Amino acid sequence: MTVKKKIIDVIEILKNRNILYQVTNKNNLCKILKEKNINLYCGFDLTADSLHIGHLIQLITLQYFQKLGHKPIILLGGATSLIGDPSFKLKKRQTNSIELINTWLQKISLQLENFLDFDCSNCANIINNYEWFHKMDILFFLKKIGKYFYINNMMNKDSIKKRMTNNNLEGISFKEFSYNLLQSYDFAYLNKNFNVILQIGGSDQWGHIVSGIDLVKKINKEKVFGLTTNLIIKNDGTKFGKTENKTIWLDSKKTSPYKFFQFWLNIPDSIVFNFLYMFTNYEINFINHFKQKNQKIKKDSPQYLLAEYLTKIVHGEKKLNISKKITNLLFNKNINNLSEKEFYILLNNINNLYLENKEFDLSTILILSKFVSSRTKAFIMIKSHSIYINNEKILDNSFIFTKYYKKFNHFTLLRKGKKKFCLIYWK
Repeated sequence: MTVKKKIIDVIEILKNRNILYQVTNKNNLCKILKEKNINLYCGFDLTADSLHIGHLIQLITLQYFQKLGHKPIILLGGATSLIGDPSFKLKKRQTNSIELINTWLQKISLQLENFLDFDCSNCANIINNYEWFHKMDILFFLKKIGKYFYINNMMNKDSIKKRMTNNNLEGISFKEFSYNLLQSYDFAYLNKNFNVILQIGGSDQWGHIVSGIDLVKKINKEKVFGLTTNLIIKNDGTKFGKTENKTIWLDSKKTSPYKFFQFWLNIPDSIVFNFLYMFTNYEINFINHFKQKNQKIKKDSPQYLLAEYLTKIVHGEKKLNISKKITNLLFNKNINNLSEKEFYILLNNINNLYLENKEFDLSTILILSKFVSSRTKAFIMIKSHSIYINNEKILDNSFIFTKYYKKFNHFTLLRKGKKKFCLIYWK
């Protein structure tokens, strides 16, 4: 008796996980995915030396495809990064040199190894679009590519229209306006040279993806597809995981594993179960059961489950265990019971301040630790009952750091509110 192989529908998985936003020609794509393995790609422009958590959904989507036998290609935009994607940006991106972008490319390539398999039959592949764009002359670009793009259509794209019609925003340069053509050609190039038939991206990339599909049809005479994932938007309308002053990076040197772990621990209850669906591979039935019964798993919250899973994926089990230990030391253990070794663990993993071993007043320390920017603000902070020294609330603005507050003659734990710490090391 022949046992029929069960066909797993990756599109249905993404839908059930609340990852899927839009897909072109869904029925045809699903039919192809059931019949054969495909090559697909996702592009990342190089705007920093690290990916951040806003990229996780795309990486997880690529994982699902690869685990089912499909080949993921990661396009790192060495060329398009020089231009800058204007999609839903309030102002133009900063321009960086090709030398800096190449340095960033090397670092990000290493990060991708945490998510995708580069040593298997359907191994992932990293490609830099600078390879074809730097050899292309302007006349070829305008004659062979530009002729397929019409200004009236491009002006009607939401990402462009927003920059053009809002008086509070900058206009858009021709350089940025041309970005859509470059990304579209990426799809055409990868389709012709690597047999790529599917592009994935965040929902803000829909316009670029559709343009790429149209261009492939016109110059390659091929049918290709696009798929977008749900963008996670914060209450202020900005993308989840990245703000003006605080980005949660995947690089441990830019965002420590402890801070990464804490970020997920502080996800609001209103969205944490949706994040478990989207960011983890826990069975949906397991998450649903946990949600309905409000069970306690390992610790006491779904946030802990989420933080543990993602920290292990991004930073590895060793750094996860250190992050859990630090969390326990800071929030669950009496500071008077900490050993000298445990203080050194904290020193190497949380915000710290090295000072000469002499007496300092509290206002000066608060400024040096960057908890406040002035003595006036320090005074207000102290009087608002927000400052703790070794977990002891301090209300005296003239407080002096004496030897009594220096554990093992070297350590003082400064805390602002409930969760902001700085460990002072007295030399």
